[in-house]
Amino acid sequence: MVDNKLLPKLSQNLLEILNDEEYYDITIEVGSDPYVKVFRAHMAILNYRSPYLRRVLSTNKKKNDGTLAHIKLPNILPEVFQIVLRYIYGGKFSLKEFDNSIIIKIMIAANELSLHELIPYLESFLIENKANWMEQNFNLIYQISFEDNSFLKLQKFCNDIISKEPKKIFNSPNFSSIPEKLLITLTQNDNLQMNEIQVWEHVIKWGLAQNPELPSDPTSFLKDDFNALRNTLQQCIPCIRFHNLGSKEFLKKVKPYKKILPKELYNDLLDYFLDNDSKKPVPRIIEKNNKNKGYSKNIVSKIITFQHLKLISKWIDRLEITEKFATSCEFKLLYRDSRDGSSKLNNGYDKLRKICKNQSRTIVVIKAKDSNKILGGYNPIEWKFDNHYGNTKDSFVFSFSNNSIENYILSHVKNEEKAIYSGTYSVSLAFDFDLQLYSDSSDQFRVNCEKSSYEKHIGGINDLYVEEFEVFQIV
Repeated sequence: MVDNKLLPKLSQNLLEILNDEEYYDITIEVGSDPYVKVFRAHMAILNYRSPYLRRVLSTNKKKNDGTLAHIKLPNILPEVFQIVLRYIYGGKFSLKEFDNSIIIKIMIAANELSLHELIPYLESFLIENKANWMEQNFNLIYQISFEDNSFLKLQKFCNDIISKEPKKIFNSPNFSSIPEKLLITLTQNDNLQMNEIQVWEHVIKWGLAQNPELPSDPTSFLKDDFNALRNTLQQCIPCIRFHNLGSKEFLKKVKPYKKILPKELYNDLLDYFLDNDSKKPVPRIIEKNNKNKGYSKNIVSKIITFQHLKLISKWIDRLEITEKFATSCEFKLLYRDSRDGSSKLNNGYDKLRKICKNQSRTIVVIKAKDSNKILGGYNPIEWKFDNHYGNTKDSFVFSFSNNSIENYILSHVKNEEKAIYSGTYSVSLAFDFDLQLYSDSSDQFRVNCEKSSYEKHIGGINDLYVEEFEVFQIV
């Protein structure tokens, strides 16, 4: 007899236990006013089927006076919990019976109750059977999938659409209501298969939709109108790769909105396109096999833009902000943690050391979680990874706030003997304590900034987790 032929009977008996009104020993109050329903269940089954309920039950045990244990789940709808509870007991259900929105709610409830085996099953069902519906409701799916790292398959589904088929989002009737974070993700995509002018036009369209009181024609804008649009798009504008535009595109499509651009950026772009008045548009798409082909003038970074690096180049050449380049800097991406690192931090550090050891003239840029700052530093000497300080008078650290090239702090080294530090473990890359990338006791990347050997404090960053970091070499 094949063993699994016995399982349907077991599942049936367990569901009968759920429906039995005599031997239950816990009540579960589900939902919130005015829609609340009380369910009866059995602590032993809940304890072994749901890690979340096990933790809750550990503090809500049955009292000696015979009073039943009672717990509340206000964040789950009663009709959804009824489906999930039957799964907890019987181990099965038919998703084809439910509406798509109910399946999404079941998945969210499964995540709250730590039913980890159920989540990838639900994700796979949605991707394989409901892809068209999810594309039509992309805003909802994106928001849900990135609220929690439990929905990895849905995150990949969303990222694939963003990368390979962004027009489905841009051309969606709901495009104007997508969250700012999604718009930024779209516009930062290295392989965005659209012309840069189309990206710009969609960003403007989104910005105008957030300010419905503004005229559609920028020639009718008042000063306050430009200010409103600039404030709305201040996080998005640095993501536009203006140097990919053609000169005619810049003059016809961007110049009318010049007042929403940072003044220095607009002046630089105007000079650039006047010097290249016949320039043709350049596609954003980067060849998949181009990772190790050196550098590109269109900087490939997930953290900073061409405008950031242009300003950093001036700092390296010790130019005033208003001066033009005396030399032309090129930036080669040596290391990106999300690309070159590892799920095991030690392996990630080994790769970092292997790539960056003995490399000089490098820029480190770091994006911390839960912070609006970009942190970084320039090291003109070699990284040795030998637990010793490096001596230089030319290093500096910096920070940008709100992704803006105008809101920055630049701090040059003052104690040259402690300018640079690189360790064999834990502290990997550091500009003394002023900017320190390290791993904590749980092997998580963190960044910390304390004023020490550099002129200025670049920001109140206290042991924050790292979202991404990159190392570039100037060649």
